[in-house]
Amino acid sequence: MDIEVKIRGLMMDPATNMPIVVLKDVASDAVMPIWVGIFEANAIAIEIEKASAARPMTHDLARNLIRYLNAELQRVVITELKDDTFYASLWLKQEEEEIAIDARPSDAIALALRADCPIFVSEQVMQSAKLNTSGPGEGASAEQLRGWLEGLNDEDLGRYKM
Repeated sequence: MDIEVKIRGLMMDPATNMPIVVLKDVASDAVMPIWVGIFEANAIAIEIEKASAARPMTHDLARNLIRYLNAELQRVVITELKDDTFYASLWLKQEEEEIAIDARPSDAIALALRADCPIFVSEQVMQSAKLNTSGPGEGASAEQLRGWLEGLNDEDLGRYKM
C-alpha cells in the first residue's frame, strides 16, 4: 500500500550541507528525509517558491512533453530503498493506457510539483526510511535525526532553508 506524502520542507542538512527534501505522511506525523543533489534541490525549490525562469527548466520541458503527447502525470511513487538509494516511478496515463516510468525521486518530486499530482511512498520504503534516517552523513544516530526532523517547526525550516 502506498502512503500519500506532502513536502514538509526543503532544507540543508546542518551536518553534511547536503540538501534534504522532508516528506510528511498526510495521515500522520511521520516524516521521511531524502537527501538530494544541489541541482535537483534547486529544481524543487524553484517550483515550491513559484519562481519563474526565463527559459523552461528540464522539469518544465518534461511536463510540457507529457501534455503535448496527450498524457497526464497521475502520481509519483517512491517505490524502493536499496543500498541507501531511493527509487521512484512516474505513473502516466495516455488515452486508456497507464505507464510506469523509472525516475530518480528528486526528478519525480520536481515533476509532480509542476504537474500538480500527488506524491506517494510505498509503505515498505516509509518504514525503512523512518528506521534508517541517518542519510549520507555520519555522527547523528537514526533516533537523534528522526527526533530532529519530527520536531521541525516552520521557523526551523526557514533557518535551514536552501
